Amino acid sequence: MSSELPIIQCDGVSFAYGEAPVLTNVSFTVQPLDAVSLVGPNGGGKSTLLKLILGLVTPQQGTITVFGTSPQQARSRIGYMPQHLQYDADFPVSVLEVVLMGRARPGWGGLGRYSRTDRSRCLQFMAELGVETLAAASFRDLSGGQRQRVLIARALACEPELLLLDEPTANVDPAVELQFFEILKQLSHRVTVMTVSHDLGFVSQLVDRVFCVNRELRIHPTSELTGELIREMYGADIRMVRHDHCCGEEGHSHDGIF
Repeated sequence: MSSELPIIQCDGVSFAYGEAPVLTNVSFTVQPLDAVSLVGPNGGGKSTLLKLILGLVTPQQGTITVFGTSPQQARSRIGYMPQHLQYDADFPVSVLEVVLMGRARPGWGGLGRYSRTDRSRCLQFMAELGVETLAAASFRDLSGGQRQRVLIARALACEPELLLLDEPTANVDPAVELQFFEILKQLSHRVTVMTVSHDLGFVSQLVDRVFCVNRELRIHPTSELTGELIREMYGADIRMVRHDHCCGEEGHSHDGIF
């Protein structure tokens, strides 16, 4: 059965931009309902790995399959939230219209071509993320935290089996980050989640494993994360901070990095 297949199977993948190697001999498996996070220094290959999973680039060596097929063929089953949404701030697009973009499909004719079911499902996802009352608001007028919620709703709009989130808590304050944690924890019960984050205080209670990406890939259970391991991955020039606001047992806190 297809449900028994790995969500992602990566075997010996290497990729380079020109003569500059970005990923070397990367192998891993993500199973259904796994929750994993990609961490590592800027330029280490995290974004390239996401592009490989999405089928936007092709490995020069090795193979990668998603749902047992090519990433390009599996793309309709993947929800993706980018770190930055490229859009014209002067274009008058509403919050609901942004979320509806996640329902686009082959043969889609553009805005106004969505069905009643499309709109109903999007409003349901917006309600789940707490932004349904903003449906008619202009996307450009939202706060950073509101935009992040809307983009997650857009990623969910295609009703994916795999959810890729690139820095979902970037540029949000600690209170909003805590809300995101609760939302993503609930989502992880029904969809496979892969998160890119520099904030280990955030991901350590959300994910089962951490994929440390710095040209090569090393996999660690979150229980193995130590200051020494983090310094090995990021180098000496990092700043450690405490995240006492993270969910967990009372008084429990986690180290995070920025």
